[in-house]
Amino acid sequence: MIELQDIAITFNKGSALEMPALRGIDLAIPKGEFVTLIGSNGAGKSTLLNILAGELPPDRGRVVVDALDITPWPAFRRAVLIARLFQDPRTGICEQMSILENIAIAAGRRSAKRGFAFAVNDTIRRRAAERLAMLGLGLDKRLDDRVALLSGGQRQALSLIMATFAPAKVLLLDEHTAALDPGAAELVMKLTDEIVRRFAITTVMVTHSMRQALEYGSRIVMLHQGRIMLDISGPQRSAMTVEELVALFRRQERDEISDDLLLLD
Repeated sequence: MIELQDIAITFNKGSALEMPALRGIDLAIPKGEFVTLIGSNGAGKSTLLNILAGELPPDRGRVVVDALDITPWPAFRRAVLIARLFQDPRTGICEQMSILENIAIAAGRRSAKRGFAFAVNDTIRRRAAERLAMLGLGLDKRLDDRVALLSGGQRQALSLIMATFAPAKVLLLDEHTAALDPGAAELVMKLTDEIVRRFAITTVMVTHSMRQALEYGSRIVMLHQGRIMLDISGPQRSAMTVEELVALFRRQERDEISDDLLLLD
């Protein structure tokens, strides 16, 4: 379970450029829930993910995962609990190393064991082939190929396998399909949904796509100007259309939100 308790952060504090990014966020996400996080540009979505991942310390508030207060933990320590995918398919992978070598590194990232050992062994090779076979992309037959030979969609699918290869309690998805063409984006989203469901990983996905927000996950949280404006789940979410979601946002927020800030597809 993730608990965000009164999370607040202000950038450029005390200067003419002072900007409150999050203004007292309270959010509880039960174990295994898949939350889509949406909102206009500058709403605080990526800032919230950065605070969860330990990349940014909040000015106030607590971050709790499975009853552990991880607020003071740096990002490298949180890697034992939290995995993250970014928008750029090249982030978090080494293009000049093989698929198997990248997976071996990911496997060791959240391992409690320390000391010298071979990163690539028969067990890692077998497990890597099994996980990659889930993708249906033939990567399980290309374990020794360099990642540089893969397409953007294949790289992001590999990143998804790497992020979930070793046990993680939380998966953070930071617009992880935004840099892909529509076909690859759809493929990666379907693979994401399958893996999250199969391994019951608590997931927070940032997206600008209203369609993705409604089609995937079980709960929508919408931010605007650093505050939670909407929190929708259950039958209300299931029956909602993209147009209704945007209209509901506008009714909640007095300011007019221009169409270019919310992607309807």
